[in-house]
Amino acid sequence: MCVPSAPMPAKPNPRLWIFAIWLVAFYASWLLLVVSGHQEHTLIEHWGIAAAMALGSYAAGSTPLGGGTVGFPVLVLLFHQPATLGRDFSFAIQSIGMTSASIFILCRRQPLEWVILRWSLFGALIGTPVGVLLIAPHVPDIAIKLTFAVIWASFGLLHLYRTGDICRNVGETPAAHRFDRNVGFAVGLLAGATVAAITGVGIDMILYAMMVLLMRADLKVAIPTTVIVMAFTSLIGIAVKSLSGGVQPAVYENWLAAAPVVALGAPFGAFIVNRLNRKPTLYVVAFLCIAQFFWTLHQSFAVLGALGVGAAFLCVMAFNVGLEFLWRVGDRLGRRALRAQQTGDPVVAQS
Repeated sequence: MCVPSAPMPAKPNPRLWIFAIWLVAFYASWLLLVVSGHQEHTLIEHWGIAAAMALGSYAAGSTPLGGGTVGFPVLVLLFHQPATLGRDFSFAIQSIGMTSASIFILCRRQPLEWVILRWSLFGALIGTPVGVLLIAPHVPDIAIKLTFAVIWASFGLLHLYRTGDICRNVGETPAAHRFDRNVGFAVGLLAGATVAAITGVGIDMILYAMMVLLMRADLKVAIPTTVIVMAFTSLIGIAVKSLSGGVQPAVYENWLAAAPVVALGAPFGAFIVNRLNRKPTLYVVAFLCIAQFFWTLHQSFAVLGALGVGAAFLCVMAFNVGLEFLWRVGDRLGRRALRAQQTGDPVVAQS
């Protein structure tokens, strides 16, 4: 339960001309790369990933899941590429798609949770390079696949039974403001160094869970906030990978084919989600998250065996227990804040 309060209205005078300049600059640069490098054949050869990222980019802008949520399983499970390629591609493609969505969000002056956003960015600035350089290189390919599969399946399961509750969140539980700095920094630091560095995505999902389950933030505020955090993390991730010479082969070719799709697809998702019922989109994404989990287990059964598959299911259950715990803590915070509002005693909300 959360204290009902009207969400902040979008600020007037959107500056969409800035977004238009960004699109012109991007497409001109992309076209220059294609023409000068004679890469027309690359676009034809990699049309599949471009088509897949039409859905992935829409999900990136309209849900708390990065574009890599589609790009990673398509490359790894469908095209049988290494998981390290899926991770690096996620960083690369989100550096365009989610950056484009972030520029669109900022130009439209959509309401954001600025405190948690600033501290998340600060944490990601530190954690992501550490994870990319010191942790991710030591994670085997199968572990990358399973990390992705387990975490995304957990969020898919969460949305199958909590979407209705999450969509009813309005505003933010007032009592949550006393630790939003700590939550933002901790998520940016730890999720940037682990989940994002290992899979190329996920920091947005972890932050989203904290905001909507613990703080009971409105989806109209939580989703654009997490989009910006994922965009920033992706830019850091691909920059660190490029400077260290660790980008996997074939990332550029797939990026070149999909980039023009996501540059418009992610902002479109950010735009359309405010005009449609969010539930169908969240349910579709939840189904995809769970489907990729079973797909991963099927393809990896020879390596995992029955014991490994059972362990993966236990991890999903454990992750969802943790998410449910966040929900119940958020419920207690909301009830305390409501009692404080009714009694006029601010001490109750802080207890």
